[in-house]
Amino acid sequence: MSYALTIGALTLIATAIATYPTVRLLKRMKVGKQISEWGPETHHVKAGTPTMGGLLVIVAIAAFTIGGDLVGRWSIGLPLLTMACLGLVGVVDDLGSLQGRTQHPLTRRAKLLGFLVIGAGAAYGLYEHLELSWVHIPYEGRHDLDWLYLPIALGVIVLTAGGVAVTDGLDGLVAGAGAIAFGAYGFIALYQEQTYLGAFCFIVGGSLLGFLWANSYPARMFMGDSGALPLGGGLAVVAFMTGQWLVLPLIGIVFLLDGLSVALQVGYFRITGGKRIFKMAPVHHHFERIGWSEVQVTQRFWIVGALGAAVGTALALEVY
Repeated sequence: MSYALTIGALTLIATAIATYPTVRLLKRMKVGKQISEWGPETHHVKAGTPTMGGLLVIVAIAAFTIGGDLVGRWSIGLPLLTMACLGLVGVVDDLGSLQGRTQHPLTRRAKLLGFLVIGAGAAYGLYEHLELSWVHIPYEGRHDLDWLYLPIALGVIVLTAGGVAVTDGLDGLVAGAGAIAFGAYGFIALYQEQTYLGAFCFIVGGSLLGFLWANSYPARMFMGDSGALPLGGGLAVVAFMTGQWLVLPLIGIVFLLDGLSVALQVGYFRITGGKRIFKMAPVHHHFERIGWSEVQVTQRFWIVGALGAAVGTALALEVY
């Protein structure tokens, strides 16, 4: 455990320090974010804030994982590779939504296709190379799912990546909620004596906390899909590697609520011919619309995330 905590702390420090040159570099590259006209009016002042800061998170994760947590523990390469592939999709999407440039973000179909291909590869890696096909059920124990494991893993990876991307709409929200979720799975992994998977989770959590140094309100740089997509995919893969993916909806409850709110809003809008459940989706914008400040929404969602992570972790430990 001391090794996992130490490497996580070192990642945090290095990432926090690296935010300063990263912000300057992104400004020189003129990769300012174009703010959607459909978003909250209070967010329009953020137009031009450097985006694609998630690349710093991914680089930090890759550097510390390859340098201190990969050699001899090649299974850690699966979540790392999944994150790298989803990061490429995120970069392409971010480059298409920059201020002062022609807008060419990826279409929903193109994104979904990318998610499915990468998710299928990750699911195959879990099933075939890591020989995982089971789930831990609280109070019940381990149950083998055989081939059903593959479509379930694919679906969870795709949905989690999308849910985290949808949540990336407020300063610090994904970074804080992500650090909580990865921290929970890090603790579960260490409890199950998966030391190096636990270290990987703390590396990711440390990089997110370090990123918060520049991403907390008011953010000096945004994460963008470059960071949000790989974080979602990586979280899902880690959950499957622990066998505790059944509690992922609790540990990642913030991402579940935001993703679900969008699906409900769109579905209800189409069914009713224009009516809405929320004042704005994702649901974090709904709370802004009813009077909560951005900081209040973010911090209260962190609290919900911490509660969900605590309950999910407690249920995961009931297997033993």
